[in-house]
This record gives sequence, C-alpha cells and structure tokens, in this order.
Amino acid sequence: MPEEKNAKNKIKKVSDGFPGRYWHKEGDKIQCDICPRFCRLNEGQRGLCFVRARQNNQMVLTTYGRSSGFCIDPIEKKPLNHFLPGVPILSFGTAGCNLTCKFCQNWDISKSRQFDKLQSKASPAVIANVALKTNSRAVAYTYNDPVIFMEYAVDTARACRELGIMNVAVTAGYICPDPRKEFFSYMDAANVDLKGFTETFYKTLCTARLESVLDTLKYLKHDTGVWIELTDLLIPGENDSPREIERMSKWIVKNLGSEVPIHFTAFHPDYKMLEKSRTPPSTLLMARKIALHEGIKYVYTGNIHHKQTASTWCHNCGELVIGRDWHQLLGWHIKVRGDGVASCKSCGEHIPGVFEKKPGNWGRKRVPIRIR
Repeated sequence: MPEEKNAKNKIKKVSDGFPGRYWHKEGDKIQCDICPRFCRLNEGQRGLCFVRARQNNQMVLTTYGRSSGFCIDPIEKKPLNHFLPGVPILSFGTAGCNLTCKFCQNWDISKSRQFDKLQSKASPAVIANVALKTNSRAVAYTYNDPVIFMEYAVDTARACRELGIMNVAVTAGYICPDPRKEFFSYMDAANVDLKGFTETFYKTLCTARLESVLDTLKYLKHDTGVWIELTDLLIPGENDSPREIERMSKWIVKNLGSEVPIHFTAFHPDYKMLEKSRTPPSTLLMARKIALHEGIKYVYTGNIHHKQTASTWCHNCGELVIGRDWHQLLGWHIKVRGDGVASCKSCGEHIPGVFEKKPGNWGRKRVPIRIR
C-alpha cells in the first residue's frame, strides 16, 4: 500500500532508540510482532507506525521518553463515564500510529513524520511524580495509540502504580496477543475505539482488520480486570447505517455483555475526509436508540452538546444517576459502598464501573502543562 511504502523511510537519527520487544528475525529481515501488520524491515527502515524501527539488527522504539505534550483533562474526555467520574487525569501521547484512518481527528500527532512534534521529554518516573503532584488520579496514554509506544507506556504505568496512580489506555485495540497480555496487565481502564462494524470499513478507511479488534475486546472483557468503554465515531455514509449499528450492538451484548458503555460521537471533516459533512445530532440519537433497544444499558453521545445523552440514567427505574453538561458533573445520585460497589439511590440497582464515594470536582478544565 502507498502509505506503508512511504512510512518505511530510512532512519536519520535513531541512535537513542530504546530496545523494543516483540519481534523476530525472518530471513534477512526482522518482523515486528506488536500489531497484526507484521511489518518486515531491512536495516534502517521504520514500520508503518513510523516509530518502531530497525537499528543494528534489532527493533528499537524511537519515541521512548519523548512526548507530543502533556495536559490535565477531565477523565470524561477520554471518554470514560463509569471510571472515577469527575477526576483529573494526566494525558500524553507521542507520535505516529499503526492505523491509517482517513478520518483521523488527531492526525497532526498520529500521522506525524516529524520528530519536532516531540517537544517534551520525560522519564516514566518523572511522569508518575507529576501526576501525583498535580493530584491526577490516573495517567492516560492517548492522542496517538499507545500500542506503538508500548515499552514507554508500560514503564510509565509501572512507575504510576508504585505511587497509587491508575492507568488508562485510549486505543484502537489493534495489537497482537502476546504484547496485548503485557500491555493491558498494567492498565486499569481502557476506552477502545470500535471504528465501524464491517471488514470493508476497516480495510478501506483504516487498512486494518475488524476481527483483530474484536479479539482484543473479548480478551479485555473475559481475561482481564480492565474496565472498558467503547467509542464509535459515526461518519455519514460510511458506518452510520441503522443495520450496522444494530449488528454491532447485538455483538456487544452477546460477546461483552449489556453493561459495557458505548459512546457514539460526531465526526467533523478532517485529514483526508474533508469532503464529508459533520455528523448530525439526529444520527447519534438514532444510534443510541438502537443500542438501547438491543440491550446495551449505558449509551452516550459525544462531540455534541446534549445533557440528557451525556448523563447516566438508571436502566432499571429510569432516574438520573450522574448528570453531565459536556464534561462537567451536575448531579451525583449513586450510593457507593466501601468496596466500591455502586447502586442507584432511587431503586438500589447496581451501577457498573469503578467509583469512589465522592465524585471528583475537576470540571471541564483542560490544562496543558510543561514537564521539565
């Protein structure tokens, strides 16, 4: 594919590359085994993600310790609505991506081929300490997919756990089984971007395979204790048909259960899909209605201002559980026991997720920070 060929550029400077894991020799090439692309590299080449490269006959990660920036966000921005609501979360990413999504909303970072995007340098220990000092309850590996900077993410997550800081992955879930096991063993929560529900969509717009993402979702649900929520960016004419949303919802209920929340979010024209129109709110509301009808209990909308569908409602009695306006909490009508089990104050119905007795009060602030 043209993108794949162009991405495998000669390395200019990777003398400081960090030794990468999950690769093997394949004849005179080395094969990266992080994701199902299985890029095979000659000396001095990068994989499609651009940040995993071959140097001195081994795989190296060229972005270890280097970030495209740090920001303290509301955790609802990840988006996570059932994981420590209201708390601040320290977010960062690097550069590059192992998907080629033509609709990428963070393309200036994820599609970056310039290392001048990586202005901030920070070791895992420094990031963990900054999270602690800023009262961030968790660190989010986001902006670009943490799968491709796995070694940096895992080391940071390990340092965070030593200080009682939780870890959140915002990912497309395009990762092989062995690295997947290691990576998610250090994560406490994940928002997985389920970009569509046909192989044609993944192949045409992402040059990837849906089945690999579904395998990751089933693994997370059945083989880990990671709290998961899903995001589906609805693009007009591409993945927004009622039939596709119905099929996806049925699959979620059958394979992941009815209590895994999903966020239907609005597309805006970007990157290589500038000709597309914005997703109308009516499409998101239609998708939400279908998902609820098929049995998913917690369905949200995003990238539009709609208090009702941003809020959490008890699926049993219909009362408001957590009110939200954008990322600002407006109401807190749940009871949380000492062991973290939450229930609706009105009827006592269990509310799934990871909660503390009191919500955070970070609000909708987004605060960029510089780490020195």
